[in-house]
Amino acid sequence: MKAVVYNRLGGPEVLEYIERPAPAVAPGQVLVRVSVAGVNFMDVGVRQGLAWNDLPFPRGMGVEGAGRVVEVGEGVSGFAPGDRVAWVYAPGSYAEMAVVPADALVPIPDSTDDRTAAAIMMQGLTASHFATDFYPVQPGDVALVHAAAGGVGLLLTQIIKHRGGRVIGRVSSAGKVAAAKEAGADEVIVDADGDFAQEVLRLTGGEGVHVVYDGSGPATFQGSLDSLRRCGTFCWYGPVLGGPEHLNIMSLPKSIKLGYGVYRDHIATPALLRERAAQLFDWVKDGVLKVRIGAEYPLADAAQAHIAMAGRASIGKLLLIPA
Repeated sequence: MKAVVYNRLGGPEVLEYIERPAPAVAPGQVLVRVSVAGVNFMDVGVRQGLAWNDLPFPRGMGVEGAGRVVEVGEGVSGFAPGDRVAWVYAPGSYAEMAVVPADALVPIPDSTDDRTAAAIMMQGLTASHFATDFYPVQPGDVALVHAAAGGVGLLLTQIIKHRGGRVIGRVSSAGKVAAAKEAGADEVIVDADGDFAQEVLRLTGGEGVHVVYDGSGPATFQGSLDSLRRCGTFCWYGPVLGGPEHLNIMSLPKSIKLGYGVYRDHIATPALLRERAAQLFDWVKDGVLKVRIGAEYPLADAAQAHIAMAGRASIGKLLLIPA
């Protein structure tokens, strides 16, 4: 089978498209023929050495996808060969075949195609966690969504609007405004330098927003603080770009609440994973969520997908398609 691996840390050039044996199925695992693999910002961080450093080289790339069950391991129930499934967090998903822990699998309903299923797993579960658990958006709440034309940002905007909130989106270039607006953003700020807080305050009559969702790295941290109203909530996420250094908790203004949102807390058990995924699939079927596929690449061109993602050139979800 073909797979994308890397033998050293570094830039996109370290990704190799190779032939390797299909993985063996261990107890509790399922062998899946991958039809679509999702590309996530965490993949860039993994490639650079921000995670998985305890794994031997060569390391398989990717954690998310959709496909059909080929074989089930000992002790696995609820899945059988031929079943359509999607998953999140199974290292080695950039491949024609992948072994996935059964606890990480969800069934794909007939109403959802494989591309949509793969596109909505990590980013959809992340967005759902942020808007329903980390800060449960209420009707009338105002949210600032960074990277509003990215995969998480587009889904997060739609969920906030579904819950009755107002969205101020921030995008890095004028070419992304239309996508953010189409997702439901009420206002969109174009800013590539972290200079957005004054516009947020103007749009909120000087009050600031109830919640900020910021995965854009240290450059936007202070602006996000300045954009919050009294007792507002700051949802910081995304480990790839790092966090603010030497944070003095006593310097936080306006009695705000600051936290690090991790989607895995939303799906702490297999039952929760399947419940939350089923809700996402229902939202797609009912038209609450529209999943925007920004680009599809052949599996062999995974490096090009990484370049597009790291360069913030993409809008929506990036996918890899095995041959």
